Amino acid sequence: MTENQTKVAIIDLYNNAPNQGMRCIKEIVETHSKKVLDTALSYHVYETRYKNELPNYRDYDIYIASGGPGSPFDGEGLDWEKNFFNLIDRLWNHNQQSYEQKKHIFFICHSFQMMCRFFEFAEVIKRKSTSFGIFPMHKMNGGEDDSIIGGLPEPYYAVDSRDWQAIQPNEKNLQQVGAKVISIEKDRPHVDLERALMAIRVSDEFFGTQFHPEADPVGMTVYFQQEEKRKQIIENYGEEKYNNMIDRLDDPDKIILTHSTIIPNFLTNAILALKQEEVLA
Repeated sequence: MTENQTKVAIIDLYNNAPNQGMRCIKEIVETHSKKVLDTALSYHVYETRYKNELPNYRDYDIYIASGGPGSPFDGEGLDWEKNFFNLIDRLWNHNQQSYEQKKHIFFICHSFQMMCRFFEFAEVIKRKSTSFGIFPMHKMNGGEDDSIIGGLPEPYYAVDSRDWQAIQPNEKNLQQVGAKVISIEKDRPHVDLERALMAIRVSDEFFGTQFHPEADPVGMTVYFQQEEKRKQIIENYGEEKYNNMIDRLDDPDKIILTHSTIIPNFLTNAILALKQEEVLA
């Protein structure tokens, strides 16, 4: 980190598949530049899953790992997964050294599930059906006061898009590193299935969500206009629920609020922490 610039590495796990996520992440970083202590944010995108591109853990101050299609086990045995897990390991171990500036990382959906595999925080399994749409998320375990999600309403709304899920938290492994599950999905009493873990505060610097906090109305409109997605939602939740989701796109208290809160709060916290460490050094 230089005096007026913070370097951000964006880790692209979309495997060259069409998506709105990368556009949203880049726009959030660009929009947030110079908003905190006049600190400019510069970023570089690494196509990790598609080209096995990974940043050096020492070269950046902040890391954002994206969502992506398919199974969070797709990379087993492949170099890109080994290198991605090695990056997480190096960042985590680096942060245990109190004499150096910490590294901050945010995990989204696919990378969140991989993070859960890496730390063995939960069981990561395939869902019985795809979850896609705008759904309520509920806070727990201090999530109400968390610096990233605490200011959101209860429940808050976010875009959920996944065929896999992290469930059944391993309390022993969570406690070992001081991590907390601070958000879970909506309770559905009529469905005999365990609720998925939707946000984990791993440490002051490590944070992840199983939903897509970067999603915006523009991107979701693109998805909702796809006939396949429309049929999928109606088959799984009914036409009324589909129409409700459409109505929520422009609701300032739903995904617009989540989009403008979660990753921006993460970036703000990271910049302030880095500046504080710089002063102390």
